[in-house]
Amino acid sequence: MPRVAPFEAHSQRYEAWFEKHEAAYISELLALRPFVPWEGWGFEIGVGSGRFAAPLGVRVGVDPSAAMLAQARLRGIEAVQGVAENLPFADGSFDHALVVTTICFVDSPARMLDEARRVLKPGGRLVIGFIDRESAMGQDYLAHQAENVFYREATFYSAGEVEQLLVEARFSIDAWVQTLARPLSETREIEPLRTGRGQCAFVVVAATRES
Repeated sequence: MPRVAPFEAHSQRYEAWFEKHEAAYISELLALRPFVPWEGWGFEIGVGSGRFAAPLGVRVGVDPSAAMLAQARLRGIEAVQGVAENLPFADGSFDHALVVTTICFVDSPARMLDEARRVLKPGGRLVIGFIDRESAMGQDYLAHQAENVFYREATFYSAGEVEQLLVEARFSIDAWVQTLARPLSETREIEPLRTGRGQCAFVVVAATRES
């Protein structure tokens, strides 16, 4: 079942996080920006309130939370209610797909990636941003998971596990980048983008749907 209840009940609290942690949020956007095409037809899986789709030029978003989708529509997103494991789109509908901090909330990441592959055109781009479980921030989230209304039922993944999921779903990996090397409480300035993975909390992987 989609883990939607916290987002329905606390949509304003969700929005407030981005205001409180603006430097971290912009750092994440800048890490995603090089890999999300401006051209073509794109969508976001787990669009939430549109905080990433809107500034990155992604026009369509799917999410199970009606409260989140209402916020996304205010940001100009064509918002569709649905779940990641059963996307309400026809085969080969999109040129690119975005998934930001959604992988930890879905029931089956493997099924989500199979669905992403299905609705992408051959050669389509998939961009995933996530908190690396093995990072200091990931470990801190795990340590305080029971206290966080959003992450209480989340399942965090390492970069290695996400890589394996992508390979099994027949995506070829193009690049890894990362940001947020400091604890969230100490992140007051926009952080530079670094290549690779393993040093920072927020990791972005760009991949291509194999034919």
